Amino acid sequence: MTAFILVPGMFTGPHVWQDVTAHLIAAGAEVHAVALTGLRGPRAATAAGVGLETHIADVLAVIDSVGAVAGREIVLVGHDYGIHPVLGAADRRAERIARIVHLDAGMPQDGVPALAAIPDQSLRRQVAEGTGTGTAEGTEGELPPPARDEWQRWGSTAGVPDAALDRLTARAAPQPLGTLLQPLRLTGAVAAVPATGVLCTGNGASIEMVQIRVDLGDPALQALADRRVTFFELPTGHWPMLSCPTELAGVLLRAAAGEGHRLKAAGAAGPPPHLRPFLLDVPEIPRERTGNVDLYLPDAEGPRPAVVFVHGGPVPAEARPTPRDWPTLMGYARYAAGQGVVGVTLDHRLHDVADYERAAGDVADAVELVRADPRVDADRVALWFFSGGGPITADWLGSPPAWLRCLAASYPILAPLPNWGLAGSRFRPADAVADAGALPVVLTRAGLEMPEIAATVEEFLAAAKGSGADVEVVDVPHGRHGFETLDPTDESREAVHRAMRSVLAHLTA
Repeated sequence: MTAFILVPGMFTGPHVWQDVTAHLIAAGAEVHAVALTGLRGPRAATAAGVGLETHIADVLAVIDSVGAVAGREIVLVGHDYGIHPVLGAADRRAERIARIVHLDAGMPQDGVPALAAIPDQSLRRQVAEGTGTGTAEGTEGELPPPARDEWQRWGSTAGVPDAALDRLTARAAPQPLGTLLQPLRLTGAVAAVPATGVLCTGNGASIEMVQIRVDLGDPALQALADRRVTFFELPTGHWPMLSCPTELAGVLLRAAAGEGHRLKAAGAAGPPPHLRPFLLDVPEIPRERTGNVDLYLPDAEGPRPAVVFVHGGPVPAEARPTPRDWPTLMGYARYAAGQGVVGVTLDHRLHDVADYERAAGDVADAVELVRADPRVDADRVALWFFSGGGPITADWLGSPPAWLRCLAASYPILAPLPNWGLAGSRFRPADAVADAGALPVVLTRAGLEMPEIAATVEEFLAAAKGSGADVEVVDVPHGRHGFETLDPTDESREAVHRAMRSVLAHLTA
């Protein structure tokens, strides 16, 4: 028999697991939904001194209450914040735990408090600064629960019925600050416990996106390619126990049985996708490197128009080679230079979703460096963004300068994903496009795009249509995200040619 120990996230209690529990018990499992101290109901007083260690002790008490019966396997499930006390407890009872399930939750590290996992960055700063935290200061205070229309700040509510959202709000309790500010302490024993990640695609997470991060060489994620680690996806928001309890219960049973998708280690099957050859034969034009910017200069007289290619991300700071040395970026820049314009690549510091402000500044600085070069026609510049660089387009769409002759974007993310915590930021191209005026936009759309990213593209196109923006869509019906190296087909090649022809036409008009 499997004994599931279910640990809820912030502001919530055992009640959120009610439907999932019923399905698991019907399948023959034993279930224990943990009541974390200080989170038992809307009027529960926050006990003085309640911190993460208090909640770890709560989970340990349940583990110890489940007798060591032969054949009984304990599976710990942590949703959202709940993964922090789950890992803390599993680290101290590693020999008792058969598997840990991260339910739309992150990968907390030793010494890092749960505060770092709060998705809304403004809320994170608020808590860290001790403002707006309820009735007290410091770790003895509390964070009030969200109002009904504020749950989106903590994760997508996609799929949650209205009645369930009403109950979630009515039964929510304040979160003791100590649970967010007290660092998680791990000895490393928990690393030996098999794990499963259940990713909610409606909240902006997917197996494909995690695999991309592993391929990029993020050192914090390399352990995810271990054969003991599996993954599942659920097409819903951040609260699957409320939106699809039947499906979640099925996934938990399969996870307990060791099922699920397994990631490939970086480089296990040859070069990772971002380091595979570009799909076009382009001239071997040398580059000229200045700081974080590379220029590919055409064999032509006089100042020439320029196309600045902006890579996506987040890209780990440790990734080598850096993006401007990736075949795709170099391929586009050499292609542009072969057509008589200056091709430009750069490295910007988008290492985390919290870095968009800094990355946007890097891009703006690089553009000014390029425009100041006497070999560049400063009045004829195009910007071309890729993938996770897409949100930065908002800065240029919202107030396009006269010298910006075209903005291009290939398989872009055009709105912050729900789990990024950027809902209130300026990096929302769908909002900015209303002010784009006559700026031509060339958007290359991958037909086999990840659903969570495709939704942002459709949101942008709907907004562009409503405002009358000048958007040309270049479709790659059978292309995936990063099709230039993943899908080197005639269809993909023609899409790159068509997009480049359009950009160059706007530059030289």
